[in-house]
Amino acid sequence: MRFASELVAWVATPWALSEYSWVLAVLALVALIGLPTVFSTPGDKAQVIVPVPGVVTILLVVLQLVAAVISAWLVWPVLAAVLVSLLVSTTLVTERRRWQWLVSRDRRTA
Repeated sequence: MRFASELVAWVATPWALSEYSWVLAVLALVALIGLPTVFSTPGDKAQVIVPVPGVVTILLVVLQLVAAVISAWLVWPVLAAVLVSLLVSTTLVTERRRWQWLVSRDRRTA
């Protein structure tokens, strides 16, 4: 679910921003893909470039989810935006256990 929501953010956000500036569209795409790639919580990914607390990882996911919903409503038909909103809502539910693990002190067990 999370990957599908992220994919929507990666497509819809630059699309929405391209109406104003292609530079903003590119920067948004770099931020949405690059930040979670560079900053991650040890134990959550196999390779960690810059280790950050679990809260930072959660905030990066929330950023992508918010970007997906807002951008979908700005550039896509209502039905598509509703489906994206449902997808993101489902993602929020499915991410709960991971987020609890990310903020826990003992992250040895997933």
